[in-house]
Amino acid sequence: MKILKYYAHTGIRDDRSDWQLLADHLENTASLAAERAVPLGLRAAAHMAGCFHDFGKYDPAFDRILSGEKLRVDHSTAGAALLHARTPAGLRPISEVIGYAILGHHAGLPDRHGADSSMERRLDAFRDPIAPEISAATSPDFGPVARELAKLMRPASCGFDLSVAARMVFSCLVDADFRDTEAFYAGLNGTRPDRDWPALADLLPEWRGAFDAHMAGFRQNGRINRLRAEILNHVRQAAAMAPGLFTLTVPTGGGKTLASLGFALDHAARHGHRRIIFAIPYTSIIDQTAAIFRGLFGDAVLEHHSAIDDEKIHPESKDKLRLAMEDWAAPLVVTTNVQFFESLFAARPSRCRKLHNIAGSVIVLDEAQALPRKLLMPALRMIDTLCAHYGCSVVLCTATQPAFDSRQLKQGGLPLEGRELAPDPVRLARELRRARIVQGGEMDDDALIAALRDTPQGMVIVNSRAHALELFNAAKAAGLEGLVHLTTRQYPVHRRAILDDIRARLKSGAPCRLIATSLIEAGVDLSFPKGWRAEAGLDSCVQAAGRVSRNGEWPIEDSTLTVFSAPGRPMPAEVKALAEAMRSTAGRHDDLLSPAAIRDWFEHVYWKAGSARLGQPMVDQMILGRSGTDFPFRSMAESFRMIETTMVPVIIRGDAVAEEAIRELAFETIPSGKLARALQVYTVQVPAKARALLVEAGHATFLHPAVRGDQFCVLDNTALYHADSGLWWEHAEYLATEDWLI
Repeated sequence: MKILKYYAHTGIRDDRSDWQLLADHLENTASLAAERAVPLGLRAAAHMAGCFHDFGKYDPAFDRILSGEKLRVDHSTAGAALLHARTPAGLRPISEVIGYAILGHHAGLPDRHGADSSMERRLDAFRDPIAPEISAATSPDFGPVARELAKLMRPASCGFDLSVAARMVFSCLVDADFRDTEAFYAGLNGTRPDRDWPALADLLPEWRGAFDAHMAGFRQNGRINRLRAEILNHVRQAAAMAPGLFTLTVPTGGGKTLASLGFALDHAARHGHRRIIFAIPYTSIIDQTAAIFRGLFGDAVLEHHSAIDDEKIHPESKDKLRLAMEDWAAPLVVTTNVQFFESLFAARPSRCRKLHNIAGSVIVLDEAQALPRKLLMPALRMIDTLCAHYGCSVVLCTATQPAFDSRQLKQGGLPLEGRELAPDPVRLARELRRARIVQGGEMDDDALIAALRDTPQGMVIVNSRAHALELFNAAKAAGLEGLVHLTTRQYPVHRRAILDDIRARLKSGAPCRLIATSLIEAGVDLSFPKGWRAEAGLDSCVQAAGRVSRNGEWPIEDSTLTVFSAPGRPMPAEVKALAEAMRSTAGRHDDLLSPAAIRDWFEHVYWKAGSARLGQPMVDQMILGRSGTDFPFRSMAESFRMIETTMVPVIIRGDAVAEEAIRELAFETIPSGKLARALQVYTVQVPAKARALLVEAGHATFLHPAVRGDQFCVLDNTALYHADSGLWWEHAEYLATEDWLI
């Protein structure tokens, strides 16, 4: 029987009267993709990708699948193969850019060469099953696409630039395909997904007013407060500068976060940016930053990170915020560096779907120095490309401005000269100085405990959770009063309570001896008279010094951060290299808190590493030649991992709020996204193998897997969670054996 109509998606009726015609789906997707690509300058490219993405559904075998037969039909290759065959001489890269998007719109962006999933292998193996008259009726026009892409390539970086354009086309296509399919099935079901967000431009008058009122509530007395006000005013005046790259170099305690928010609001109002994105390196502070912003601006703030993996959320359970995590349509997004950068270098459709909405944004990279060295070059190239071609402004916000300037980082540096937002960073460093860094030499745990015994209020920061726990237990055995342990072994709600207790102790003058990991070094408002920091990079030590006399409560000569080496405590190779660079810098500078010392340290770190160790080969892999492109998208996605160790969440039954959310996991009608957000503040991240061992030993369980899959792992053995030191997952197998002993 000859098929007279071709369909993209099935409906409810057997007579096919409510099925979606393939021609309608292709037209709708092309229109939606083109609409998304207009701000990117890629309208024609995205439209072409939409027109041909499901061309393979013209295969008669696909209709048999729609009729219920269990067949496997590759419908994602035909469109790319047709464009490849029709490409005029000299325009091969054009069809390949569109081809990457079409080939990847289900399985993910492919590599150009290599595995069976590569573009080369799939095109070579393709055997066209589509009626010749259907293919003959198409006439792709490559001219407009070629002109668009030519505008988005610079001679010195044409390969990388074109690869980013391909990613943007892919993002527009994937989002358009999802949206049209979603709308079709929603129409059948009589529902309408709530994806509507107000435009940033419409919100800015109210938001800027709320921000002004909030800042007016801060006290203006005292030297520190006056400096913070001066910084804010100067930064907001600089919002009139042309969009592009910026630095904001302000010492810890100078109000960087609120100053950068003020800049973002004013800059977006002045230049028409579409959204504001804050990327933060530490999940330990992202929730408090998002809470501040929600307090100012209400529910139009999207908080997106991976304390619980949102990609595992049941596809039927999607509330508005969960839907916004897919495409970042919200006007203000607070996310992590991991989520931000790994999405920009991802291959999976689910992670790439948001990329087109990053274009036209004011992006604040908080604690910019935290970018991993091994991925620095591709990260900087991506930042540069977003600013050069996609209407972004990027603020590198930190107390320790890394040597990203092209005058310092010769290969791959950024054009940052004249783009500093703060008023005279050298003067600010001098006037906001509240502590000194001194060298303590070698200090074992006994020496640290002795130092704390002589210091009623003091902190010790070490490099690992294991060391922190051992030192805490040893100090407890030694009878030290007022001991507090702070670590990512504790879930965020618990850590907040501990921080509140620390602040109360410090304010009242009660004994407070804190033993912690580096999680307190950024964004945590604590102020100790003295501190000790295990050797690490100078950037970490400067951050730690920001927790000493943070508000100038004690004389600077008495406010010391002592940097020590911990015998018998091997450091990870990365930390060891940074610590060695700090020792070298200390030999050349008396004042390690000076901008000159910080700049020297960064230059030494990057120079010693060399561009190859900073990820330059990943940039160079994006090749554009006369014969076409060679973009290893999938391989790069696998290589671009900002966190090496696989950590996974375990949920702790912390209080009544957690218990209620855990109880609601049983009800399929409650969206997983809502429950994930409620429970993410009750999670502890543990090594994947450790969680598997906890489950195997009966200490933890994946609750309601039929409804929730393997997303929600809850700790059953509450004895493993300690009020003073968090979750002990070590020796779970041994503990399971001991449970048999009565």
